[in-house]
Amino acid sequence: MREADGPNLRDATPDDRPALLDLWVLAWRAAMAGIDFEARRPWLDAHLDALLASGARVLVAEAGGAPAGFVSVDPARRHLDQLAVHPDHQGSGIADGLMAGAKALSPEGLTLDVNAGNGRARRFYARHGFAEVGSGTNPRSGLPTLLLRWGDSRRFTGSSAEI
Repeated sequence: MREADGPNLRDATPDDRPALLDLWVLAWRAAMAGIDFEARRPWLDAHLDALLASGARVLVAEAGGAPAGFVSVDPARRHLDQLAVHPDHQGSGIADGLMAGAKALSPEGLTLDVNAGNGRARRFYARHGFAEVGSGTNPRSGLPTLLLRWGDSRRFTGSSAEI
């Protein structure tokens, strides 16, 4: 899937998994240095398996022939579960392309959970039309989260995610 003026997106393959885990750890380490995301690598590996088994899609954006970012979307639940961009590619448009891909997979709307203290992510999602519709607590870290929604609110079935 190629977005106009954006990165080439493709479905993730099993061969991508090590690179996706690496970039997820690096991206989260840059965003929230106080949490040991390396210790959460096994959780993400199992979580991606569960997402794929439930019908979610994982799209990869490449730069220089290697994964530079990915997004996971469950179109049936209209939920964006993970969006991660390697720190070397943040600000390059990769995240915008991944968001366009996520919206294409779920054109009637999306929900997502974001860490309330992650100002950069909150600004990114606001730029992409997401609005705050609820709050909660991350079950793994205990940190406050916000539930964000984009699209037609009449078409949602609810969501929850953990990072």
